[in-house]
Amino acid sequence: MFEEFMGIPAHPLVLHAAVVFVPLLALLTIGYALVAPIRPHTRWVLGLLALGAPVAALLAKLSGDAFFERMRAANRVTPEFVPTLETHQEFGDSTLWATIGLAIVALALVRFVPPRAAETSATDGSRSGRVLTPALQVLALVAAIVTVYYVVRTGDSGAKAVWTGQ
Repeated sequence: MFEEFMGIPAHPLVLHAAVVFVPLLALLTIGYALVAPIRPHTRWVLGLLALGAPVAALLAKLSGDAFFERMRAANRVTPEFVPTLETHQEFGDSTLWATIGLAIVALALVRFVPPRAAETSATDGSRSGRVLTPALQVLALVAAIVTVYYVVRTGDSGAKAVWTGQ
């Protein structure tokens, strides 16, 4: 199912959605968390990206796994090259989990951080509302940095695998 699209390996096609949506999710999550004036304008976009980016990362991972197995079954991967591809797979797995974590933080921001600074939280300005927003802001920053790190490492290891050959 995730192996080919119209005779072309699906992985090189699908991964571009993850390469666009995951960093965009990271950037918009940081923006939503730290720049209050953009919240009313980006709330739904962030929510949709928080749902779409993990799906894109999952499809890239599944299509990559299928592509690797197809190449291995056809004896097109030398045994010396397998560790390089396995490293790329490990980075892809980490990217998927980091993206899921970032998406959860993004959805928590959308749910618990008011879109307008004048609005009070669901707890009517109680101490828990004043603690939750900064905690989510820090989590958003950390999750975004970790996710972008893994996207870059995954892409770099994949590009090196393609361009250095078998």
